[in-house]
Amino acid sequence: MEKLTASQEALSIHQKINRTGADYPAESLKELFEEAAGRRPDAVAVVHRKRRVTYRELNGLANSLSARLSESGVRAGDVVGLGVKRSPEMIVAMLAVIKCGATYLPFDRGWPDDRLSGILGRTDCGVLLTDAPEEMASRFAGKTVIPVDPATLDVDERNPSLRVPQDSLAYIVFTSGSTGSPKGVPIRHEGIVRLVFNSCYVALDENAVVPQLANVLFDAAAFEIWGVLLHGGTAVLYPSDYIRISELKRLVRENGVTAVFVTTALFNVIVDESPDVFDTVRTVLTGGEAHSLKHIERARLHYGDGKVVSVYGPTECSVFATYYPVRETVQGDSALPIGVPLQNTYLYLVRDGALCAPGETGEVCLAGPGLSPGYLGMPELTAQKYVEYELDGDKVRLYHTGDCGYFRADGDVVFQGRLDDQVKVNGFRIELGEIAHFMNEVAHVKQSYVTTAENESGEKVVVAFVVPADDACTPRLCHDQLVTKIPKYMLPGEIHLRDSLPLTGSGKVDRRALLAGRNP
Repeated sequence: MEKLTASQEALSIHQKINRTGADYPAESLKELFEEAAGRRPDAVAVVHRKRRVTYRELNGLANSLSARLSESGVRAGDVVGLGVKRSPEMIVAMLAVIKCGATYLPFDRGWPDDRLSGILGRTDCGVLLTDAPEEMASRFAGKTVIPVDPATLDVDERNPSLRVPQDSLAYIVFTSGSTGSPKGVPIRHEGIVRLVFNSCYVALDENAVVPQLANVLFDAAAFEIWGVLLHGGTAVLYPSDYIRISELKRLVRENGVTAVFVTTALFNVIVDESPDVFDTVRTVLTGGEAHSLKHIERARLHYGDGKVVSVYGPTECSVFATYYPVRETVQGDSALPIGVPLQNTYLYLVRDGALCAPGETGEVCLAGPGLSPGYLGMPELTAQKYVEYELDGDKVRLYHTGDCGYFRADGDVVFQGRLDDQVKVNGFRIELGEIAHFMNEVAHVKQSYVTTAENESGEKVVVAFVVPADDACTPRLCHDQLVTKIPKYMLPGEIHLRDSLPLTGSGKVDRRALLAGRNP
């Protein structure tokens, strides 16, 4: 076991920020949902378009589908594929799997057969829940395909007697892998329970109304769904595949939304085009990528101090790990802090086997009950990223995020990009986030995205994609203003104007799509 060393100053700041212990229930998602349904049977659990589903109906339908899964041989610990479009039936299917003590595996029917077969094989998934049973049965003849059809389900108020341990796996999500092979990240029930109870970053109770915007393939959906259903609140399912600001505004107003999570890219678009979308919302959570200080400041001036909360966290730590309420101006700052750990989460900045003192940059490492047990079928990668250390006489298991940051004097952590974002171009080490920060400060620039690529000669160059605020924005103007802010070796070798920044399914900027449309 490796030992982490620490100066008194470093140990002191870590002890200060890691006093995050808070009570949370010892039960699983199954028991906690069933308790909420028992307390508030006639309350609205799910809204989808004009349909309103009570806790009694939702729980009863899930019990009925759970019985069907059990009859098909699903047992505790099994993995069940979940291929249902966003609808009340999707929530019913998730609950049905949980009620069997099994693990749900969201998948996209649009994935190629090879990819989907590989994921199903790696998880030993033999049963698929889907709203397209004929298609899935023809594609995967060796799997048991169970249709999720409300017309065939009864409302069964008898909950399964099975007790599900809190350390059981609730779901598995697959993230992209640098080798081309997706990484399976299993998440325990406890990781989600610790996220949504006694929460310090947002109010979650029976009065909570949260829109479900994220694709269920991504972990933000776990916050949106379980954050309300375990408390007796209401999940409002977004009715379309793609978010339109006018439709989102109507959904927020008509349903009395109290809190919302949006990706950084979507947040920027809303701030630019229609910030009043969230005027009636109490808390706006945003994260997923480094923030534009210009957009954060405009949002703070519009909404007031404290309403916007930046959240940070990798999938491997059960959705969110830190939070930073924007309570003061960020003008003049170089980057928005990711803040401090949320409840029952612990953060360490590590460099060269030692904890960092304030002002020293190190790798962000996380600990606590939110950590995944590791990557499915990847023991070497798991051993590399999840490491047990001795620290001040105690054992602690840390997840190495690959992100960099430093402590301010007040204990807030400031994100400094990823280890793999600190690229070398022409022998110079360059931080892409720093270039993006100054590009966003350029007059007439609405948004920007900075990355690296190879030019026609095979040399690595910095490439910037810019969304103009008006016709005055040109590549030459951007270049000339950047010259006054950053060293010559950091200047982008290419600057491309774009009408907008394309987004991936998870709501992040789609680097691959931008580079595919590049004309060097």
